[in-house]
Amino acid sequence: MKRKTVMLIAGLLALVLAAEAQIGGNSTYGFLNLTHAARIASLGGKTVAINDNDLNLAMYNPSLLNASMHNHFALNYIDYFAGIHFGYASYAYRYDEKNTFAAGIQYINYGTFDKAEATGELTGKFYAGESALCLMYAHALDSNFSLGVNFKPVYSTLESYTSFGLAADAGIHYTDDERLFTAALLVRNAGTQIKRYTPVSGYEPLPFEVVAGFSHKMKYAPFRIVVTAQQLQRLRLTYVDSARAQIDPLTGQIVKPSRMTDLAENFMRHVILGVEFLPLKNFYFRVGYNYMRRKELQIPERVGAVGFSWGFGLRIKKINLAYGRSSYHLAGGTNHFTLSLNLSEFYRKK
Repeated sequence: MKRKTVMLIAGLLALVLAAEAQIGGNSTYGFLNLTHAARIASLGGKTVAINDNDLNLAMYNPSLLNASMHNHFALNYIDYFAGIHFGYASYAYRYDEKNTFAAGIQYINYGTFDKAEATGELTGKFYAGESALCLMYAHALDSNFSLGVNFKPVYSTLESYTSFGLAADAGIHYTDDERLFTAALLVRNAGTQIKRYTPVSGYEPLPFEVVAGFSHKMKYAPFRIVVTAQQLQRLRLTYVDSARAQIDPLTGQIVKPSRMTDLAENFMRHVILGVEFLPLKNFYFRVGYNYMRRKELQIPERVGAVGFSWGFGLRIKKINLAYGRSSYHLAGGTNHFTLSLNLSEFYRKK
């Protein structure tokens, strides 16, 4: 069993090394990277290593899908910027103790726009939106290791242009229940564009990403620490902004940061930090910090809370509710709403 696990991890790492480094702005179907669940949003936007019975976590890392999620249903809605909204719904079914399936659908609605000629004459309206079907499967290798895959057929329509593609996620995680520790490795959005928007346009890459992380729940304190490493397929995430770079008055050249400063900056851009506070069985409070989001979207003169996120969750009778708020810019943030429940609890006992 251990040999099989090592081979699976090696396979995932091989995908990482063979993949082309892609980051925001260089790929199509960017909505696949949006954060859907309120819990994940409040912990910084990407969470891959919390192993409990939350079905929403399985959407981000399919290896977290497990038998305890049988007959669970989750619904998410996000109020995004400029009238855009998106969401995700899923349902899980346990085949047996080691094999669990789930199906879901994620969508984004960009809204309705005015169609106009080059002269400015309005000629009607057009719609833009994208969606993906999520078909998940997880297998428990033993009491500690599990692996999972998520196949995602993608459909995109932007005015009269349509595109179809296929993406897939593959993950593996390790859980030590005694130490309340979970670690995970995930490859996201590996795949290809099958139908291009136009016959003359080239095939665009998908927003491929490698993510790893761990979480640890304190044994004698109501806290869980969550650490996530994002964009691991690309070691360097920094760049020089010529508009704001410091110029040497003698040489006229851009002053480059020291090697240690550059290494520290790159390291921090990969890291997302989160904390869950669990004072009661049916109430949770969460905070997160995404350093790269803060550096990419801040206005230096007025940084504010950019990069920080927070949220809470509570259980009312048989219904689990959660809210998450992410600060992207001084112009505003996003509101994430989650409703989840175990349908089996609504069945009448004989």
